[in-house]
Amino acid sequence: MSSNESIKTNKTTINTVYSGPSKRTTRLLSRLLSLDDFEIEAKKLLPRPIFGYISGAAENNVSRKRNRESFDDYEFLPRVLNDVSKRTTTTELFGKTYAAPFGIAPIGLSALYAYRGDIVLAKGAAQENVPMILSGTSLIRLEEVIKVNPDAWFQAYLPGDDANIDALLQRVENANFKTLVLTVDTCVPANRENNVRAGFSTPLKPSFRLLLDGILHPRWSIGTFLKTITFHGIPHFENSYAHRGVPILSPTVERDFSFRDHLNWSHVERIRKLWKGTFVIKGILNPEDARKAVEIGADGIIVSNHGGRQLDGAIAPLHALPAIVQACPNIPVMMDSGIRRGGDVIKALALGASFVFAGRPFAYASSVAGEAGVKHALGILKTEMMRNMALVGVNDVRDININEQVIPYSKRVR
Repeated sequence: MSSNESIKTNKTTINTVYSGPSKRTTRLLSRLLSLDDFEIEAKKLLPRPIFGYISGAAENNVSRKRNRESFDDYEFLPRVLNDVSKRTTTTELFGKTYAAPFGIAPIGLSALYAYRGDIVLAKGAAQENVPMILSGTSLIRLEEVIKVNPDAWFQAYLPGDDANIDALLQRVENANFKTLVLTVDTCVPANRENNVRAGFSTPLKPSFRLLLDGILHPRWSIGTFLKTITFHGIPHFENSYAHRGVPILSPTVERDFSFRDHLNWSHVERIRKLWKGTFVIKGILNPEDARKAVEIGADGIIVSNHGGRQLDGAIAPLHALPAIVQACPNIPVMMDSGIRRGGDVIKALALGASFVFAGRPFAYASSVAGEAGVKHALGILKTEMMRNMALVGVNDVRDININEQVIPYSKRVR
């Protein structure tokens, strides 16, 4: 890709300054053959507290583990000698055609483990023509992110009062975001004791352990942390409110994200009346909640247990998916949590998902190799999907469905 290449997205031209990966990065990426490989590299690169924040989940990590294992509960039932020479992964969602039926889930604190992390993720998604959801706990202003990717979605955690909710929605609308994703499974902070054990805390507290970890991981210390401080100052939570949030070192961080256990469906109704664009509700696992979301006017649902980072022991989204699809036949039902392979995407689509999202793999990819890493990771997932579609025997994602290409493990052919 040449410097100042123009990327066309929804008839909007984005001028980027990007000369492609270095020779060192190219050599590194050539060794990374799966999304899991990025996690291995990120563990070497990142200080233990930072890596622990990305990889960690709630309490005993049961839900995080089951999110992955749930895909093993289904097997492929391939058809052979079909003409699969015209395969395509292109998928339409909310009136836009994407290159694949997957995107980048909202990833909090991205700029802490990759330099300008949210920008990197947004650019990579734009270039590969897949959706990227900007997290409400991001550290780069949403107005900057939308400039490099006008198709980015914005994910919000609701402030605790109507005035701040209204102001945040107005800010997001003014920035020209078209899709709002409301995450609804965070009424109280999760018990992320694994983060604490790894040395990560909220607020982030300077310590000898963190200093030592930084010294032992100079690529991160120089290339991400010191570079960020030098050119952009101490990172703040930029997008939780209409106004700038507190710095990540502030002792009031936890207070800023508390006092939300009173929020209820009336607040969702208020948002639906105020928000003129596409409205997606994320974090639903129960069919009754899905029906309620449809009644209120949600345009789409993301079935999710927050990657196992909220309620440990919550049902795996893949297992919750079929009942929610049945309860909401007239809107796109998407899912996240646990996606690591192109085969995983196919299984989710077979169970009724319109689209899927993954978070941690792209967080690792951005930390390991920046924009080039994100593009490489997206390319791996698409390539795997194309290959598996051929081996399953289908040409189009719309032809993937349960009991034809994918069956529950308990019903496998003997």
